[in-house]
Amino acid sequence: MLTTCRYHRRMTMLAAGDLVSVGDDLQVAAALFHSLSDPSRLAILQHLTWGEHRVRDLTEHLGLAQSTVSAHLGCLRECGLVSSRPQGRASVFSLVSAPELLAVLAAAERLLAATGQGVALCPNYGVGATANPAPNQLLVHGDAKEVQ
Repeated sequence: MLTTCRYHRRMTMLAAGDLVSVGDDLQVAAALFHSLSDPSRLAILQHLTWGEHRVRDLTEHLGLAQSTVSAHLGCLRECGLVSSRPQGRASVFSLVSAPELLAVLAAAERLLAATGQGVALCPNYGVGATANPAPNQLLVHGDAKEVQ
């Protein structure tokens, strides 16, 4: 087994052939990836890699509604990815762990390049997918039939 540090805790990464059980560590990792699963949240995080931003700055840069930006920032703050501090009547947001987040995003870009961005065609989670299917509702690539 290989182990690597993930944020403040140790998460076991399995080598090929190891048995997998869905434990707390995998649940937390899945929650992290779910927090990154929205294009608007990714765009907000990208902008925050350039430095601190107010909600107003992000709405202007991204063309999103103030309520949308605020909701996504609230999600990212609850997930521990961003923090805020008051500045006058506004709040200024910044990344909590910029180097680690940049490493995750860079690894994702390398993985997308290596797989030819095949995930975009995934009938379950690809571009245009509208639901988060339950395990018994997962579709098979190619014929779009449910997995039994």
